[in-house]
Amino acid sequence: MADLTSLQKRMDFVFKNKDLLRQALVHSSYLNENPDLGLPSNEALEFLGDAILGFVVASRLYLDCPGFSEGQLTTARASVVAGKTLAKAAARLELGKHLYMGHGTEVAGGRDRERILAGALEALAGAVFLDSGLDAAERFILGTLGKEIKRAEAKDYQKDFKSRLQEEVQGKWRVTPEYIGVESAGGEYAWEFTVEVLAKDRVLGRGSGKTKREAEMEAAKAALENLEGRSPEISDWPL
Repeated sequence: MADLTSLQKRMDFVFKNKDLLRQALVHSSYLNENPDLGLPSNEALEFLGDAILGFVVASRLYLDCPGFSEGQLTTARASVVAGKTLAKAAARLELGKHLYMGHGTEVAGGRDRERILAGALEALAGAVFLDSGLDAAERFILGTLGKEIKRAEAKDYQKDFKSRLQEEVQGKWRVTPEYIGVESAGGEYAWEFTVEVLAKDRVLGRGSGKTKREAEMEAAKAALENLEGRSPEISDWPL
């Protein structure tokens, strides 16, 4: 296992409680082979770190981009906290070589696996928060993801959700998303439509609205958030 001093140097943060750092690096597969480790896996820290990451990134985007609409802020945040983005940031920290993981997971390429790296980075954010508070966690997150945040702030989010989803889906899978009405309810003046958007016979997102177009737009928005966010069912599809 690599020296954790070098990892803290790259993080530009020194833990007061080193057990929190170690816990952030414990993948659940390691405990299957080492049940007497004395530390839990990083899954609970990952849960906490996910929330803190979302909050810090949302706060920075809100302050930096006062002209962004709610939808633009949502999409920008999702692009920053996407699994692929977090995994790249984790790779810059050389986080993979510091992880405690089971032999089978390691042999299967676990140290380079996107979801494992992204989860470990989230766990690190949670560990920094517990160790030294929100200000320290914010400094770590902004220091680690600053370039990604600036990139998200500079993107053009003016296209509507359906147009952006079509570009995304065609780029990933070379198919056109299909919108299917799954439900409609209400009276003459209060109709609500529910639509699902699919690609390759898989549901990407679901949305509702007073018109079919509004429902389709909401479904496309949900699909973009799933694609750019952390939906494992979608992010694990082969490209």
